[in-house]
Amino acid sequence: MSVLRFAWRSVGLLFWLLGGLLSTLLLFPIIGFSRRLWMIQNWSKGLLAICGVKVVVQGKPVLDGSVLWVSNHCSWLDIFVLDKVRATCFVAKSEIRKWPVIGWLVSGAGTVYIDRTHRHAIKGVSEQMNQRFVRSEAVGLFPEGTTSAGDEVKPFHASLFEAAIRVNVDIQPVALRYYQHGERSARFAFTGDQSLMANIWILLGSRGAMVECEFLTVLPAAYCAEVGRAVVATETWQQVHAAVVEKA
Repeated sequence: MSVLRFAWRSVGLLFWLLGGLLSTLLLFPIIGFSRRLWMIQNWSKGLLAICGVKVVVQGKPVLDGSVLWVSNHCSWLDIFVLDKVRATCFVAKSEIRKWPVIGWLVSGAGTVYIDRTHRHAIKGVSEQMNQRFVRSEAVGLFPEGTTSAGDEVKPFHASLFEAAIRVNVDIQPVALRYYQHGERSARFAFTGDQSLMANIWILLGSRGAMVECEFLTVLPAAYCAEVGRAVVATETWQQVHAAVVEKA
């Protein structure tokens, strides 16, 4: 680890966090919706640059209109990788809301939280997703429900696919692959009992971090409505699994 590199990145991250908090508190209430999306996208670009993470986009992401992006999940960085491509409203586990500073920022960006301990949580989350689709937003979903080291893709939970299917929204699977110095790596995965600060510490002191973000074949809304959420969950999982595991 280079002490100088770590120090500069740490200072940059502190300024980024401060700027994000001030913007969320002071600017978001008074600026328009499109301007907020522009700021969210550029926040993400800035964070990834500060942390030394290169993002390589592959495939053809849906950049206009409503879309549900479903992706494998490796790290808290996944949110910012997708946000760099297009400002996205994410469905995330409720624990993220309690993360220091970053939790406040992603909350300010409109994240929809799901508490899986509550039986009726899915209904409330679906209603919030529908509100985003009405505004022609991109919604991001990590249907594994947890993170992995990046060498596997756990089965996709189908329940939250229904929100997109009901309002005729296209669904696009996305595969995220993490590398260090050109080799597939689990170094930056946020898994197990590791704390958020420990994961950030590793990232700030590392070189050669890169994420391939591959946008896969879109499942059109009409097709999704015809086959139903279980089939859609299986087919999107198959695409992501092939792109993540078979390219390992």
